[in-house]
Amino acid sequence: MTAGRGVARLGPAERAAALEEMAAEELDVVVVGGGVVGAGIALDAATRGLAVGLVEARDFASGTSSRSSKLVHGGLRYLEQLNFELVREALRERALLLQRIAPHLVRPVPFLFPMTHYLWERPYVGAGVALYDVLGYTAGLTRGMPGHRHLSRARALRLAPALKRRAFTGAVQYWDAQVDDARYVMTMLRTAATYGAMVAPRARVVGFLREGDRVTGVRVRDMESGEKFDVHARQVVNATGVWTDDIQELVGGRGQIHVRASKGIHLVVPRDRIHSYTGIILRTEKSVLFVIPWGRHWIIGTTDTAWNLDKIHPAASRSDIDYLLDHVNAVLSVPLTRDDVEGVYAGLRPLLYGESEETSKLSREHVVAKPVPGLVMIAGGKYTTYRVMAEDAVDAVAHGLDQRVPRSCTDRIALAGAEGYQALWNSRHRLAQSSGLHVARIEHLLQRYGSLIHEVLDLVARDPSLARPLTGADDYLRAEVVYAATHEGARHLNDVLSRRTHISIETFHRGLAVAQEAAELLAGPLGWDDDQVKREVEYFTKRVEAERRSQEQDTDQEADAMRLGAPDIVPLSTPERP
Repeated sequence: MTAGRGVARLGPAERAAALEEMAAEELDVVVVGGGVVGAGIALDAATRGLAVGLVEARDFASGTSSRSSKLVHGGLRYLEQLNFELVREALRERALLLQRIAPHLVRPVPFLFPMTHYLWERPYVGAGVALYDVLGYTAGLTRGMPGHRHLSRARALRLAPALKRRAFTGAVQYWDAQVDDARYVMTMLRTAATYGAMVAPRARVVGFLREGDRVTGVRVRDMESGEKFDVHARQVVNATGVWTDDIQELVGGRGQIHVRASKGIHLVVPRDRIHSYTGIILRTEKSVLFVIPWGRHWIIGTTDTAWNLDKIHPAASRSDIDYLLDHVNAVLSVPLTRDDVEGVYAGLRPLLYGESEETSKLSREHVVAKPVPGLVMIAGGKYTTYRVMAEDAVDAVAHGLDQRVPRSCTDRIALAGAEGYQALWNSRHRLAQSSGLHVARIEHLLQRYGSLIHEVLDLVARDPSLARPLTGADDYLRAEVVYAATHEGARHLNDVLSRRTHISIETFHRGLAVAQEAAELLAGPLGWDDDQVKREVEYFTKRVEAERRSQEQDTDQEADAMRLGAPDIVPLSTPERP
């Protein structure tokens, strides 16, 4: 892959071809789940020369992998648990992502850690971040970001004037990294497809194929057409995160991996509501709270509460929102109110519990198991170490194949858009002149698409109207909506407004003001008629209204009931699911 050319598309035609190919041949491995771990497994397997397919019941990254804190970090708090190897592993992966794998999608971000105690806290915190830096430097790659520094209260206030002077005694600044989580997953899937993987969203596994006690494939329902078909594979990998237990039930018998869901919510507020030039990290009685710079916004999170309700649409309650506002306001000189909140999103972490003695524990944070012949299951872990998880899962697949499988090489595989990115960034002013776009637009596109920017600019060259920003969400060009459908696997309006862009959490209207325009732009590449455009807008509107109502409820149960008032959209050709 060079300078964004020759990268596989994930448009409607490619989806149809992938489903047809998966149904027509026996694969080496089929991956169930299109989140960051499933995408990583597909890429790892494809780059080892295996015939691989991936199916996702909804949109790519529609679960946990689009609802994270959007950080790539080593886990500073794990140092308190003396889990040095986990931190070192995560920091090595962070360096790989920053420097080699995805420099266009992962970038450094500074954080300020305000201290509240004299004498003991500065040496304690200082020792921790110093060790964090040392582990980063010794993780195998040059880190490419500054080390930590100690700051007096006066110097910290110059970096973060929003802080309440009496709320802290001094601070330490350190660096981590951030990522657009959903975009990263989609880009990884495009990369996997470029290396031969067959990937398809909205293709739900409804059963397993068996020969005796051996799993030999999966039965899939195309959620767009309603048709069912079989995918035969020598190995199946369950990478469904919080749905791990649900997939195990389809196999039958007691599983070796058990996952419970923990809900974490985040708030999004405009950048001007918090006057700071750096991110902020705070201790809470339960964990830590981040204030993360995010373009023209801040992301504030997160919570950590048990969740045993609907997994597809975890709901944030009023209590969740108030918890975050109360904690961040404890250190802000100008407190935030609910009126300052543009967006709210909730995600579920897959936490492991009760693993059996037979389970192969390959890391302190994730588990790989083979409950029956032909089936590999993986769960746990964290976003930053997805590549290690994928390698471990494909190693387990390799043991089940009667052939020699090469070792993983994904530590040397750049994702689509990475090659040539730095050269294009250096030439962004010339690119702006040749395209007719402002240099700020070019920078925005480069930080979202890297060297794949040429594909977006090609759309603009063919239709200059696509160079205009969306009315009501002017961070994004009209071309990006079309590109989401033609190249990035988006099938519905919500896919575009929630994951290919983040308009649904970055605007006070939650995307409602752009829904009609975006749906009309999607109609051409997705073949929608006027009725389908209307249905897409109606479903998205109902979703936003249901989320807003849920965020006014006091309990999880009440919030969940309100959120379930808006079902997922089902195409006209597909019967409603019971």
